Amino acid sequence: MYKKTKLSNAVKYALVVGTALGMTFNANAQENTTEEEQVERIAVTGSRIKSAELASASPLQILDASDIQASGVANIQDILLENPAFGTPAISRTNSNFSTASAGVSTIDLRDLGTARTLVLVNGRRFVSGVPGSSAVDLNTIPAQFIERIEILTGGASAVYGSDAVAGVVNIVMKDNFEGIEFNAQLGQSGEGDADERQFAMTMGAESADGKGTIMAHISYTDQGAVFSRDRKRSDVDQLSGIYFEDDPVANPGSIFEAVRPFFSSFPPQGRFDAGDTRYTFDSNNNLQAGFSTNGNDTIGPDGFNRSAHRTIAIPTERYLMALNGRYELTDDHAFFFEGTYSNGSTTTELEPFPFASDDIYSDGFVPLEFMVGGQLVANPFVPDAILNSAIDENGDGVRDLFFAKRLSGVGNRGNTAERDTFRILAGMEGELFDGWYYDVFYTYGQTKEAQVSNGLVNVQNFRYALEAVTDVADFDNDGITDEAICMDATARSFGCVPIDIYGFGSISEEAARYVTAPALLSTEVTQEIIGGNISGEVMELPAGPLGVAVGFEYREEFSRSEFDALQQAGLNAGNAIPATEGEFDVTEFYLETNVPVFEGFNVKAAVRASDYSTVGSTSSWNVGFDYELNDEIRFRVIQAQSTRAPNIDELFQPDSQTFPSGLIDPCTNDATARCLADAGVAANIATNGTFTLNQSDIQGISGFNRGNINVSEEKGKSTTVGVVYTPENITFLEDFDFTLDYFDIEIEDAIVSTPRQFILDQCYDGGDESFCDFVTRRPTAVGNNSAGSIEFIDSAVTNSGGVTLEGVDLTVNYRTEVGGGDLTARLAYTYLIDGATTPTPDAAEDPFVGEIGTSEHKAFFNLGYRYDDMNFVARMTYIGAADFDDQFLSGFGIAPGGIGVSSITYVDLQASYQLNDVVEVYGGIDNAFDKEPPRILSGVAGSDTGTETDAGTYDPIGREFYVGVRARF
Repeated sequence: MYKKTKLSNAVKYALVVGTALGMTFNANAQENTTEEEQVERIAVTGSRIKSAELASASPLQILDASDIQASGVANIQDILLENPAFGTPAISRTNSNFSTASAGVSTIDLRDLGTARTLVLVNGRRFVSGVPGSSAVDLNTIPAQFIERIEILTGGASAVYGSDAVAGVVNIVMKDNFEGIEFNAQLGQSGEGDADERQFAMTMGAESADGKGTIMAHISYTDQGAVFSRDRKRSDVDQLSGIYFEDDPVANPGSIFEAVRPFFSSFPPQGRFDAGDTRYTFDSNNNLQAGFSTNGNDTIGPDGFNRSAHRTIAIPTERYLMALNGRYELTDDHAFFFEGTYSNGSTTTELEPFPFASDDIYSDGFVPLEFMVGGQLVANPFVPDAILNSAIDENGDGVRDLFFAKRLSGVGNRGNTAERDTFRILAGMEGELFDGWYYDVFYTYGQTKEAQVSNGLVNVQNFRYALEAVTDVADFDNDGITDEAICMDATARSFGCVPIDIYGFGSISEEAARYVTAPALLSTEVTQEIIGGNISGEVMELPAGPLGVAVGFEYREEFSRSEFDALQQAGLNAGNAIPATEGEFDVTEFYLETNVPVFEGFNVKAAVRASDYSTVGSTSSWNVGFDYELNDEIRFRVIQAQSTRAPNIDELFQPDSQTFPSGLIDPCTNDATARCLADAGVAANIATNGTFTLNQSDIQGISGFNRGNINVSEEKGKSTTVGVVYTPENITFLEDFDFTLDYFDIEIEDAIVSTPRQFILDQCYDGGDESFCDFVTRRPTAVGNNSAGSIEFIDSAVTNSGGVTLEGVDLTVNYRTEVGGGDLTARLAYTYLIDGATTPTPDAAEDPFVGEIGTSEHKAFFNLGYRYDDMNFVARMTYIGAADFDDQFLSGFGIAPGGIGVSSITYVDLQASYQLNDVVEVYGGIDNAFDKEPPRILSGVAGSDTGTETDAGTYDPIGREFYVGVRARF
């Protein structure tokens, strides 16, 4: 027999929580089996070997069902983000309102290394992606109330679990042992009276009469309401960082905190019109105004528009979830098991009406105001006489022209409504082949479909037809009316063209709006199909214990398709031009894992995985490590691993897809280098203004195209983790504590990334590598709202970069004792990031990111609970340390990194519950109890999420929220 110690039991129960991944099955166990025999074989996250004494060599943290209940969350993303091991998610309900697709999806990101490097498992097996072209699992599809526990394994784990586990694994374990019925209902609202939330869930479980079969079912509904920018003081008015307008930002770097407020848009709903040398608009009474000047930076006046009045901070999300699992013992040694999940979700985004201008229609930006009819020029009947009389022939076509810019309020707000359906089925067999050898085989199929409709967009060609209107003096439409406005183009008229009036408030008729409106349609599909199997057992008995091994295979096929309608693909609806993306791959993998007990308390562990991808060919991953139980109190663990991640479908196959990046600084604005001056547009701008001058449209209107790369290869992550587990027994005041301390060092080689656009700009104009200038397109002359020399496009493509590095320390402390007749528990998780950087290209300098907004050096979570009889109190505190603004952003103003940033913040969540009787429990809670405002990160500053005036993925943009609920179990 092996020595049983307090430490080994603590590691097994507190850190690995019994059975984890392998769904251990032992049909020979009898009802009178002792507790020690019941855990004779366990599986540990980080290993597929079942053993009586195996402990994880990798750091492991556990959240159980009680943690989820004490948080009151509707989505498990919210509780995972409290853990300091997680970084800012790529997509959440509060940072994706402006996304063209996948808005409202919930993803997670271990170590701030990217969603693609975090592997999410359900019951130890892969789950279908919720984001087309990627491996990202949408946590909206996982029912929170059906979760038994969540196991978080940090560090490279690709050798055991496969590609994508570079940063680690999040294994979500569903309940599988429940009898009866449990009902939960919860209502909530923010302190501002919005963010209404409703949750209803029911879980049922039963066992067959002969005890051989069990089945569980779950159904739930959640509805999370919207939060609008206009309903928070920090974001109710358009604003921009004043640093853009400081004459000497180096001398006054503090101006980055000073907002230009309001900073209204120069695209007004009544329109503004440049005719000859005069600019026109309309006042609030729809009277024509003339003679004032607007250069795009004006913040007051009749042409200003407050976009924040129409934007959303938190996307309303509605979900229906169903889950089913069960098992049946076919014989004493073999059992059949199955799992099923279905999710139906809908999200709705909303943002301001489209800012439309004549250069969106005409290449030279000028709208003709007159047309030749019957040998004479006939003017557009909607043009006010004053504007017509001021207009001149701007482009030499023989007729008078003008430039216009107008907010399309008559067409309606932009936004999209998306319906997403995800289902996954899994069936398999498991059991004991012979004494001490266990197996499981399974098949799983998953699919995610999305249907999205985007509103507020227009058909550019139809808009042009509608603009080119004349008075029907020749009765072209043969209706006998000669003083009506008609479309000039006869073909357009035959297809129902309706002339459009763009002059003034409410000028666009409902009929014209219907004619020009062009809703964008998006259809996506993701499928995943897997066949896999595992065998584990003990090969032989060594002097220090059994030699354990596990072997297994997995064959996986992934397919993804994302397709907008034809107008969107061509960019003819005034929105982003996004072509269809479709691709697939398959991979066959085999792994071998072993645990060698060298001497008592000392085990060496190793694993290797060989994979063969249809896209990148053969890859390999491995790990080797040990855990050593020095004595009853101290255990050491070390693991070194090489993890491999193959490129996903988007990274391989995405065609040129348009985007509008924000937070970019044009290097030519501060220092017109020789490379800047070589550009004809920049030179013309300087000749006109004395210095290179940009307006609001120039700053906020930069576009570009993202593209995949069929030649990109796999990335390799090498990680080293060294840790100690300390469970004091001989120090009286520490005997109720458990401590773990782990150092980690991760290096990713040939990292798969899209080259950062700021890096492209800096290399082109300041870095001496003019090859990057091929990705930058500047306007040679002033066009419409935009200045000569302003950036029109910055393109970026996927490549294998120089890499990513990250180094840090994790500390966890657990405490439990009796106080005042009740149980007091406390848990602390703290992460200190020592260093971290990306290298955009193999020969580039490192770009540090640790300590910047979203990746604070210090993060911590503290949970304090007290249970007394039927009462339970929980306080949860999340600490996010101070952080600096992105150094690349600051360098655009000649400001050295560090010293300019945001302060630390601590959020406190409280919950109290009371067990009324054996059946009913009531509870209530307050999130962000002290109503902490998020740090102010203004629009135009790197790290700001548009419409929120903060980093809404890192900080809480909603504020204090209240909820009450009831649970009943029968």
